[in-house]
Amino acid sequence: MGYGRTILASFLVLLCTGLFYIFSVFIPLPLNTDKEVAIRRGLSYDETLTLLKRKGLIRDGVILSFLGRVLNLDGRIKSGYYRFSGSVTPFKVLSNLVKGRVEEVSVTIPEGFNLWQIAKRLDDSGIIAENSFFSLAYDRGFLNSLGIEAPSLEGYLFPDTYRFPKGASGEYVIREMVENMRRQFNKEMHGRAEAIGLSEREVLTLASIIEKETGVDDERPVISAVFHNRLRRGMPLQADPTTVYGVKDQSAGITLKDLKRKSAYNTYQIKGLPAGPIASPGLKSIRAALFPADVPYLYFVSESNGRHYFSITESEHRRAVQRFRAKRHISVKRPRPLVVNR
Repeated sequence: MGYGRTILASFLVLLCTGLFYIFSVFIPLPLNTDKEVAIRRGLSYDETLTLLKRKGLIRDGVILSFLGRVLNLDGRIKSGYYRFSGSVTPFKVLSNLVKGRVEEVSVTIPEGFNLWQIAKRLDDSGIIAENSFFSLAYDRGFLNSLGIEAPSLEGYLFPDTYRFPKGASGEYVIREMVENMRRQFNKEMHGRAEAIGLSEREVLTLASIIEKETGVDDERPVISAVFHNRLRRGMPLQADPTTVYGVKDQSAGITLKDLKRKSAYNTYQIKGLPAGPIASPGLKSIRAALFPADVPYLYFVSESNGRHYFSITESEHRRAVQRFRAKRHISVKRPRPLVVNR
């Protein structure tokens, strides 16, 4: 009888001990400070447990190692950066790693940003270093893998707010932004582009010029019509933003030297569209490029209030230019070349 009681008591002790170990993974661990842990790609399950214990995120790896084998968790841990704070259970820590709930970095790319502005924004956000970004931006092999026929990534990185996993590769970040553009540039739009004889690159190029010309939504289709009308007539687009692309910011002003600069983007020096986009167009500008207004205009000039005055004939345009220059009290000492948006 005594022997049986001893066996029973031992069994109960072992059972209680086992239950304690099992349920210990559900007992919260108070964290005095935020804990960040980086899980490298290829790290084994047991190596991950060792790292978590060293970081103070689990009490004992034995029971978790046992559970990992039972649940076949080896190879299911997602790599990345994880952050934990407050009170967290070892089970929750492990669950986050299996589900890949990594720490994320948020960044907003505004409409009309060019490659240099995007590179700085991503660098400032700690997502991609500028030099790494530009090593990919013009890499022909990488561009081909994305199906980009343009000279660079310009125009293909859709302006939006993104949440990227901390530590994500530059290739991953860029692919996400390009894929976002292609989700916006949907099947209907591709059908429309084909119907009007434009490729994806040409649509994005025209849209990027529209984006840089105006921030007024109801003007986008009208400005688009001006450029479509000029293209059909074989007239140069004469779009000011193209003259300074890759040289200086448009806000610095456009000079006669800019208009004369030889460039594959300067639409005062070339006929047709530039070699590629000059900025990241938003969806409204992309739609405007595809669906121009049904108007006969060939010219427009800035009214200095964010809007533009549109004209059909050159003589009407010149009168409008002189009228708005007079309003701005601009004295013109010598004739200047005809420009579209002045």
